[in-house]
Amino acid sequence: MIKPYCLALVGLLCGSALAAPAGQVKTSSGPVTIERAGRSIAAPVGTGVEVGDRIRTGAGGAVGITLRDNSLLSLGPRSVLTIDRFAFDPTTQQGEQQATIRQGTLAVVSGKLAKESPASVEYHTPSAILGVRGTEFAVEVDGIDE
Repeated sequence: MIKPYCLALVGLLCGSALAAPAGQVKTSSGPVTIERAGRSIAAPVGTGVEVGDRIRTGAGGAVGITLRDNSLLSLGPRSVLTIDRFAFDPTTQQGEQQATIRQGTLAVVSGKLAKESPASVEYHTPSAILGVRGTEFAVEVDGIDE
């Protein structure tokens, strides 16, 4: 007979496996932080990036992030990017990706989601929504320091 606490433990383990990070910091230089759950944490190489994270670079900061679908996101100095949504099924290569660049510069090399289902990928700015139809693009947003 399986004890109830064993089932709860299995549920917790499976739940955490399903909640895999959206991606990972691959390059980081200068001041780079991630704001998560009301806290600001340093973002050295290897740091997981989760849905809801706000990635912030300071003056002279830059960060490169690889998402699970192999999208490459590069932020320049004084940039702020939020990962609004990210889901990716590596078997079907389906899912969704939404991010908001609030200020600064963002360069993107699209991954599997944009190639398989372009309508499922969007990047928002304070004044526009970018639907991804190509494989590479860059955005610069003049914004106020948040």
